[in-house]
Amino acid sequence: MISNCSFKGIKLYGKVQIVDSFPDIKVQIVDSFPDLKVKKVDSFADSCGEWQFVDSFADFKIQYVDSFPDIKIQFVDSFPGEA
Repeated sequence: MISNCSFKGIKLYGKVQIVDSFPDIKVQIVDSFPDLKVKKVDSFADSCGEWQFVDSFADFKIQYVDSFPDIKIQFVDSFPGEA
């Protein structure tokens, strides 16, 4: 599913915008067994799993879902990246 910190050619780090429709990736937040551990950062989201949330000019767009996600994420304070 996730390889080399990307999903279907989309790098899983950088600037992320949350949308209600037409996402690049559907994401489910979980407490355990994530596909990707994500750390929220304010700038320089240039390592695997580091996401900077923005309102425009995003690298990719996500939609939060409760079922049938493309990937499952867990928010962490340290050591982001592939689980």
